[in-house]
Amino acid sequence: MAIKKFDTKALDLILEKMIETVGDSKDEIFRIGEECRTDYESITDELIEIKRKVAQIINDGDKLDIRVRKARLRLSEVSKRFKDYSEEQVREAYEVAHKLQMDLTMARQLEKQLREKRDDLERRLIGLNETIERADHLVSQISVVMNYMMSDIRQMGEALETAKEKQDFGLKIIAAQEDERKRLSREIHDGPAQMMANVMMRSDLIEKIYKERGTDEAIQEIKRMKKMVRSALYEVRRIIYDLRPMALDDLGLIPTLKKYLQTIEEYHRTTRIQFTNIGEDRRLPSNYEVALFRIIQESVQNALKHADAMTIQVKLEIKKDHIMAVIKDDGKGFDMTESKPESFGLLGIRERVALLEGELTIHSKIGTGTLVILQIPMNL
Repeated sequence: MAIKKFDTKALDLILEKMIETVGDSKDEIFRIGEECRTDYESITDELIEIKRKVAQIINDGDKLDIRVRKARLRLSEVSKRFKDYSEEQVREAYEVAHKLQMDLTMARQLEKQLREKRDDLERRLIGLNETIERADHLVSQISVVMNYMMSDIRQMGEALETAKEKQDFGLKIIAAQEDERKRLSREIHDGPAQMMANVMMRSDLIEKIYKERGTDEAIQEIKRMKKMVRSALYEVRRIIYDLRPMALDDLGLIPTLKKYLQTIEEYHRTTRIQFTNIGEDRRLPSNYEVALFRIIQESVQNALKHADAMTIQVKLEIKKDHIMAVIKDDGKGFDMTESKPESFGLLGIRERVALLEGELTIHSKIGTGTLVILQIPMNL
């Protein structure tokens, strides 16, 4: 059978389409940040004017207060020596004192309103500044994601040795790339981008809540908005980890696993993740470290997403001639006798273990959790 010429332009086209959706999400977050900056500048100018008015009304009020006191003394003097003044003078003293008192009351009320508006603008500026910082950070993180996507896929192409291997591997990776592109597009659109859009809506809602329901409910709304931004930040970090954790190349498998599992545990507060390394703490070849990390990562994610596990135990043993990993959860388990198509994640685990010439064993029963055991020989 003749081998068709591999079209490298087709791979480049796939790559461009895959990162296009991620790039659109990045542009959307950048647009949100720019809108926040515009609002920030507008509110800053308004705040400067409000502060000027507050200072002016305070100064005018103080002067008016002095006049009110003098008018009251005049009225008191007229009242005590009523017979010494004409009816016109008494009426004039009373009207002047009354008018000045009314003017002072209105001035103090206006001062109060201006102070409240000033405080509200300052709170909005704080919220907008936080949103701008978060948006900038998300744009930066998504840029890192896109760089890793491009780098990893190009390295795959360089690693293929023959035209036939490139063709066979290309057919598999096209489907995987499309799935990954859809997943990234959906996760970024439904996650960080949607959350940032909600942050903008909530920032406007806070002002309304403050005016209609008071400070306490406005503060609660601010806390909910902060929680949403934290979730968006976590989602971006999780996407980066799913592509390739940067610490894996710098620190190695053990430290990266510890940090990853700790981060997952902090996010899933209802699930406890225990990690134990009972072997040697040493660096492995890059292909071993990547494969082991992906296998453990996928197994833990399956336990979290599908098993509703309360506790997940991860044990790793690195010896001179072999590597052994055990992932155990106390989730709802599944019936292994049922015949059903394997998930993409489980297929990926089996393929990675097979590439390393290892053995994979899975034990599970409904109500008793799942046990994943893999043994990989060190053929170095």
